[in-house]
This record gives sequence, C-alpha cells and structure tokens, in this order.
Amino acid sequence: MPLTNTNLIYYDSNVLRLSAEKRTEYHAQVDRLIEELRKHVTQKSDLKITKVVKAGSFAKYTILQKTTDDPIDVDVVFYISGQDVTKSTLAGLTELIHSLLIAIYPTKSVEDFEIQRRAATVTFVKSGLSVDVVPVIQDNSNSDHGWQYDLTTGERNLTCAPCQIKFVKDRKDTDKHYRTLVRMAKRWKNFAKPPGLKSFHIELILAYLVDKNGKTENIEQRFRDFLLFIANTELKERIDFPENAFKSQKSFTDPVVIIDPANHENNVASRIMEEERKEIVQMADAAWETANYASLQENEEAWKEIFGPRFKIKD
Repeated sequence: MPLTNTNLIYYDSNVLRLSAEKRTEYHAQVDRLIEELRKHVTQKSDLKITKVVKAGSFAKYTILQKTTDDPIDVDVVFYISGQDVTKSTLAGLTELIHSLLIAIYPTKSVEDFEIQRRAATVTFVKSGLSVDVVPVIQDNSNSDHGWQYDLTTGERNLTCAPCQIKFVKDRKDTDKHYRTLVRMAKRWKNFAKPPGLKSFHIELILAYLVDKNGKTENIEQRFRDFLLFIANTELKERIDFPENAFKSQKSFTDPVVIIDPANHENNVASRIMEEERKEIVQMADAAWETANYASLQENEEAWKEIFGPRFKIKD
C-alpha cells in the first residue's frame, strides 16, 4: 500500500516541521532585534516606521527545521511612511538599516551582515537564524501594501505581507494538509535543488492545486500530483488565483508565469529562465517516477531518494 496520511503526518511532525520550542526561541530573538532597530531608526534618522510584520515562511508556518540543506530565515518587513518611492531612496534605506544592524550587534563578525537584493540580513551564528530586514515604503492608499525594490535591477513591486500570510492561512483552512504538503515539497526542493525554483513558487503551485482540485484526501497522492503537474504542464500553464479574479489580466512573456495573489501585476516566477524551467520539469518528472515506484513497491528507502536520508514514518 502507499504511505498513509498517518505516516506522512508523522514525518512532517517529527522531521520537517519547526518545533514549538524553536519557534518561541526565534520569536524572542527577532522581537529583540525589532525593538533595538526601531529604537536606532528613531534616534539616528528621520524615518517613520508605521508597523513591523514578521513575514515569509516563518509567519506562514511553512518553515522547515534547520538542517544543512534547510536554512532558517525570518523576513521582517518594516513599513516606512513619508518617503519618495525612488530607487535611490530605497537603496539608502537598506544601507541605513545595514549600518544600524552593525551598530546594534558590535561584537558580531562583519561576515554576519549582508545587503541582499531586497533586504539587509543579519545572521546569528549560535542559533543559526538569519533575519532579512525588508524596508517597504508604505502605500498611502492602503496601509498593508508597500513598495519594494530589487536593488540589483531597480524594478519596483507592490507587496503586501499580511495578504501573503492570509493567503496561506485561507488555503490551510480549506485543506488541513496544505502546510504539510508545502513542507514536503520544500524538502524535495532543498534536497534535489532544482534551479530557479523557490519556496514561494511551491506554496503557490500547491495552493493552485487546492483551488482546482479541492482539499487533500490522500497526502501522498497530492504530493505525487504536485510533481506530475510540473511534469505534465512543463510549467507553461499560467497560475493565477481567485484573489485576482476582478482585476485586469496582465500579459507576461516569461517562460514561467505564477501571478502574485497580492499583486496581479507581478509575476513571481519572472526570474526562472528557459533552461531552468526545462531542468525543473525534468527533475519533477524523475521525482514523480521515483515516488510512483516507491508507492507501488512500498519501498521506504526509495522515498529517501526524494526527501533525503532523514525520511522516516515511524520511531
């Protein structure tokens, strides 16, 4: 017989999912950073932070336990008001936050601080936690929305951290196994390393399958459906969501099109190149074949070819 829901819930609960104790530890560490950064921004600049939102997979409860393949990072979105939405302004904001983080943690090594494309990052060596501080210039017409820039390309996107969190919660409310499936698919991604495929893409593809096929009855079958969807469509099928139903459809020429449920004008898969798309499809097809074999043959060792050596379904 294939793996049961009980088997895979055990795997998720005991191997994949971040424990409650670790969540509490990371929350405390992030809260201390937020408090200190708020204080330094107020004292050393004229910026006005209107609100701070913990975002990303940590806030969505789709984050994995830390392993060599599975890093721990928390996105913290700082909403800033009263600023011009220009590239130079946002670059300056990121550099300011980077310098303030260094000031907050003067004993840390300089290698623990980094300016990324969309954030300033600080890494805590002892806990292994990385915090991406994301400055967003708040939209005057909607306080949950804000403008975020890619500092490399200069492109501007409207983002909404609370909307992204609600999107995942809504799918989880529809399908109680949704987050388990996301963590399983992320583990496959982190182990197999398909180029260009991000955790956010996985969340959205699985959400799309919930919207199309309804709630999951069989976790293993839905996971194989996820791999088969990538293989069969070759990621050429446009992925969009009911949240964008009453908004004008923007056309995209990118190899892969996955529309941001919080911004219908943003293709979150725009950076996936054609060669990457082909490789992702090939890897998903190979994983589906392995999963199908493992299911038919009741071969637990074969599942380790998909999830890695830590895969287990019982004590």
